Amino acid sequence: MTMMTLATHNTVAVLTLTNGENRQNPHFAHQLKQALAAVVENQNHKALVITSNDDKCWSLGIDTDWLLPAMQAKKADEIRGFMYDMDDVFKTLLLFPMPVIAAINGHAFGNGAILACACDFRFMRGDRGFFCFPEVDLSIPFLPGMIAFVKKAIPYYRFNEMKLTGRRVSGAELAIDHVIEKASTDQDSLLADAMAFAATFDKKRAIFAEHKKRLHKEIIRVINEENKPFIDNLALMV
Repeated sequence: MTMMTLATHNTVAVLTLTNGENRQNPHFAHQLKQALAAVVENQNHKALVITSNDDKCWSLGIDTDWLLPAMQAKKADEIRGFMYDMDDVFKTLLLFPMPVIAAINGHAFGNGAILACACDFRFMRGDRGFFCFPEVDLSIPFLPGMIAFVKKAIPYYRFNEMKLTGRRVSGAELAIDHVIEKASTDQDSLLADAMAFAATFDKKRAIFAEHKKRLHKEIIRVINEENKPFIDNLALMV
């Protein structure tokens, strides 16, 4: 099943998630890794926009319809493989040699919100959709690497509140804290705003990648070193 499509508009790559709620499972992780590699392969690309074609959702996080049966069936290697693949996705975005812009057209919950935080910039609709970390209510702690790069996207006091309450936050509220660049009026405005912003970039890949490598050096270390024992031991829920 194809879970996303990739298109090019002038110098901007547009990756559209096309699987409804866009829940994340091993197939999602595999296809996303392939799509990101394809974006880099095209030397004409100078920016990447990630959006969804669903009316309500950008991404609702991990696919529990896959995860819970996999846990019950003790498919440990499959679950570990997914977690490491998603870490690869996060690291790829953190080190991507061009700006990555999330155009959040609907709900971004859990690992969906975390995925948005791995991007460099975010736009979100002001009229629809919430940004939420419900893990505190689901008995799922963040991995150390997730905490590290979410803090680059969200001011600490706001992240502390969102993480410990699980409260749903609107685009208008996120704009105040500059978590997003803009709370766009509606779906059409969202894509127009994100694409216009993406089109302003014409950076050389080598220097852009080096800036991100140095900027996120500690985050990458945390993902590589501190996530590993939790994933290997499948210490993913409390």
